Amino acid sequence: MLGLSAKDTRFLLIVIFLTLATPILLQPFPEGSGLATFNAGYPDLMQRFAIFGIFAIGFNILFGLTGYLSFGHAAFLGVGSYTVVWMYKLLDYNVVWGLPLAVITSGIFALLIGFVSLRRSGIYFSILTLAFAQMSYNLAYSVLTPITNGETGLQVYSSDSQVLLGASEPTTPHFFGIVMRDNFWQPNFGGWQFTFNNGYYFTAIIAIIVFYISLRIFRSPFGLMLRAIKTNQTRLNYTGINTRPYTLAAFVISGMYAGLAGGLMAAMDPLAGAERMQWTASGEVVLMVILGGAGTLMGPILGAGFIKYFENIFSKINDQILQGWFSWMPDWLSGLLIEISHFFVGKSWHLTLGLLFMLVVIFLPGGLVEAGQRIARLFKKKPPENGGKGSDHHPQPAPHVAE
Repeated sequence: MLGLSAKDTRFLLIVIFLTLATPILLQPFPEGSGLATFNAGYPDLMQRFAIFGIFAIGFNILFGLTGYLSFGHAAFLGVGSYTVVWMYKLLDYNVVWGLPLAVITSGIFALLIGFVSLRRSGIYFSILTLAFAQMSYNLAYSVLTPITNGETGLQVYSSDSQVLLGASEPTTPHFFGIVMRDNFWQPNFGGWQFTFNNGYYFTAIIAIIVFYISLRIFRSPFGLMLRAIKTNQTRLNYTGINTRPYTLAAFVISGMYAGLAGGLMAAMDPLAGAERMQWTASGEVVLMVILGGAGTLMGPILGAGFIKYFENIFSKINDQILQGWFSWMPDWLSGLLIEISHFFVGKSWHLTLGLLFMLVVIFLPGGLVEAGQRIARLFKKKPPENGGKGSDHHPQPAPHVAE
């Protein structure tokens, strides 16, 4: 189906099901319970999962397949956001105009940066991309203020032209009248409340499409060449193969993914700021891919979801929530636990994420995907028959004895 093998087709169908069922899967606990804090099925967070999943999928095409580590992908994220907001200001709030242009603009920008940066490899390539990203950030923050509105951020004002804005058209981002921030269904089942949001499903469908494209890239001869570059680029050069067009193509595709993610951020919130182009945003996507599993298909998505979950769920756990959890304990013990928990939740959630990232890097070099594979192997392992002397048993070779 769709040019995929039977195994990849099943895999894609599973991804589609999990993506569309996310509003249900991320609400495992009933509202009002103590564990409802860990629910993540609300629109804003689900949209972030999908958007940063797209960002990480694109970065994985460059880093996971070629091994080129870029610290400048946030520049393309910002370019995509600025492009979409400018389309709001010039035309109207329909996202259909801005998103394709965001992909094209970020692709052209990536072509220019990649053409220069890919003249070097290793740490020199990483430093060059970081330098370009920081230059882009400073240009957006101060020099290009007429275009970016500087530190205030680019947004839509009533005085903007918006030549296509109709009298009855929504004044927030929409897709042919389907308003992104609106919910189309909010059912209640017992103590569970689920939210089905227009913006999430719009983003989710795009995420499924770009995931399918990445799957085709991974299985294509082009993807095989990118893996060969990662394995031994020097050997390829010795055989007479020019690897520069392949790495540049991967860089541009990756930048276009980042631009799309930035455009979707503006589609959810019609605002673009220079902070989206900072090096910290580039570092975040690096963490997402490594944490999930670089070079794997599902790894970037898992890593993006993991980090955004911690950022939004663990960071909001405050003293009031902690007191509710430990209220059944003696006062001295609950107070002690609350004091200890301060180091791992709330404003200190970065410490918990950092510790988990260290554990993953040390014990699971393949990321969360490797963890899943190990668990799967435990269930697949079958005990040997006949006391370990089945038909597949072969005697160990005898040690060599000198003649």
